[in-house]
Amino acid sequence: MAGACSKLMIAELEAKAKRIRRDILEMGLRAGGCHLAPALSSADLVTALYFRVMRINPQAPEDDLRDRFLLSAGHKCAVQYVALAHAGYFPLEVLGTFSRLHSILGGHPGSKIPGVETPTGSLGHGLPIGVGLALGAKLQQKPYRVFVLLGDGEVPEGSNWEAAAQASQFKLDNLVAIIDRNRLCTDGTTEEVLALEPHRERWSSFGWAVREIDGHAMGEIVEALEAVPYHPGRPSLLIANTIKGKGISFIENRVEWHYRIPAGEEIERARRDLS
Repeated sequence: MAGACSKLMIAELEAKAKRIRRDILEMGLRAGGCHLAPALSSADLVTALYFRVMRINPQAPEDDLRDRFLLSAGHKCAVQYVALAHAGYFPLEVLGTFSRLHSILGGHPGSKIPGVETPTGSLGHGLPIGVGLALGAKLQQKPYRVFVLLGDGEVPEGSNWEAAAQASQFKLDNLVAIIDRNRLCTDGTTEEVLALEPHRERWSSFGWAVREIDGHAMGEIVEALEAVPYHPGRPSLLIANTIKGKGISFIENRVEWHYRIPAGEEIERARRDLS
């Protein structure tokens, strides 16, 4: 979409992100499990992409000129599933089948899901695939862009850094990597497990143009994503500082909630927080 984003549009996107968070919770509760906290931290980013930034057409999901989105951190799939449903790729009722036998909505994104470009979930693969898609667009002189959402816990994977070097080598300014920088992974903080800092400087040294924002400030998100490419001839990296479990007070910034859903009286507490 072109043009400046008005205050009304920002408010509508914020409302959409809140609805998506509520639906993520309800989908996880019905299924009896999901990676709730990681999905919640990236809800604002995914909302901005699907409902403002990306050039997509749910009625023609295979349109050759569509922008491509890859959820490299596939365990966050709940946020993508809910966004796809709200965007019109499939009925909202399908969300109720999440993780059930024969459902298209499994624990990680699969190729049978309308709007999903490639299966993901084996960490460190999204960015290399994104490099290939972006290079293909350049070689075929097609105008589509490739957006890859990574979790900060998967960034240390060696395949990411090989892809980062190649993206710079091939001058892929149609490639945008977004890091959900919530600073927590399944085993603890990212800095305890394998430090990423100085994060911005590392990516810059690989030849990427880097910006850093508050990943829950919708105005900042939209402005940053609509400004790509940040530098002609260089891939763009957006570091989005987020809160894991954003929106549910007793889940926020708690490592033990990496794969948990509320139970008992926690359910109503979570619903109240998200209302």
